[in-house]
Amino acid sequence: MRLKTSIWVAAYLRRCQTEGVFGAIRKKGAEEAGAVFVKVALMDGNAMLYAPAPQTVYDDSRPAERLFVPAAPQPVSEPSVEERLTKELRFDPDAWIVETEDRAGRHFLDLAKS
Repeated sequence: MRLKTSIWVAAYLRRCQTEGVFGAIRKKGAEEAGAVFVKVALMDGNAMLYAPAPQTVYDDSRPAERLFVPAAPQPVSEPSVEERLTKELRFDPDAWIVETEDRAGRHFLDLAKS
């Protein structure tokens, strides 16, 4: 059974805080099972966006974990990230947007194996 999204987001933000990284919920989505998008602002006008991994990458032995994939292999301009988030919210209004700020680009997410 997967953890409620609201609980996962709260735990994620706590993890960021303990590492000295500012993070906040920009848009609250569905409490139970909303998709989570994480924007990591690099404080130089660029950012990384992490989206939920497709269901095909999940391991049957660990179906409850949340995995993410970077939307691009390298940082992109913040306006580009914002454009992508606007499109995602049009498609899924129940999605969450979490934003962190870290010059080093640390994200503390479990990434899907490529």
